[in-house]
Amino acid sequence: MTVPPGRRERKKAATRQKIADAALRLFLERGYDAVGIRDVAAEADVAVTTLFSHFASKEALVFERDQDFEQRLTRAVTDRAPHEPLIPALRREIEALVRHCTADRAAPIWRMVDGTPALREYEESMRLRHAESLAAAMAADPGLRRTTTVCRTIARFVIDAYALAREAAEPEAALDEIFPMIEAAWAVTRPSRNPTGAAGP
Repeated sequence: MTVPPGRRERKKAATRQKIADAALRLFLERGYDAVGIRDVAAEADVAVTTLFSHFASKEALVFERDQDFEQRLTRAVTDRAPHEPLIPALRREIEALVRHCTADRAAPIWRMVDGTPALREYEESMRLRHAESLAAAMAADPGLRRTTTVCRTIARFVIDAYALAREAAEPEAALDEIFPMIEAAWAVTRPSRNPTGAAGP
């Protein structure tokens, strides 16, 4: 059973959300490059040190759901039902993430990201980190028994599916094209006797 967060955790989460909301409001009003960290802290009515205790960088303010998305992807592996196939479980999570990121309210944010080199670079590094976390969760699952290389490859495919669908004119149609290829790639891999290293005989 999930334990509800305590008062301290709720207060910390509320402060984090207040900072993220203030940052996004300023970024969209003035432009990302025109807003500094001190501007965000003043808008959120917090100290700069408080801001940095919640966000490691200015870029991270734009991607405030970063850790949540990463955890959701790994939980798609670790929390799936016994004997549930991996790829459909991952597709459901990717579909949910794509719906979130292609909602009408997200369009101005992604226009800002696409038009800002620092944010594009941060988003690319974030995707690589998500892929590594997903691969680690897959490699640690004793029921999957695939090599690290296989897990890293499939994880990259899955994260790329999210990015390609988000940018597509018809995101659901894009996922319909992409995931059968991922399913086929997973299907041709063999369970390994030595899942952390090279494939077994």
